[in-house]
Amino acid sequence: MKLGIVLNTNAPETAWNALRLGNEALSKGNEVSMFLLGSGVEMENIKDEDFDIRGVLSKFSQSGGTLGACGTCLSLRHQEAKVCPISTMSELVEMITESDRVITLG
Repeated sequence: MKLGIVLNTNAPETAWNALRLGNEALSKGNEVSMFLLGSGVEMENIKDEDFDIRGVLSKFSQSGGTLGACGTCLSLRHQEAKVCPISTMSELVEMITESDRVITLG
């Protein structure tokens, strides 16, 4: 199965759970793409004592998950993508079209 995850928040627990879901799906042999939208593009900068975002993000990338961040959303927040490539709405549409299931968090 191809799973698409759209993360539209910078809430630490929600970002952590989105990545945990992606990691679990990858461990079961699924393909997973995640698109960061709105404040979700701030995920790389989340620091929280309770939720190890960097750890689950690293596992997601190392396990073959694909990640993209909305370039416009990054620009509005005066941020640069570090871990994930800059993406576009066109690429989000492509991810949605190619996915068997899409979930949105945030």
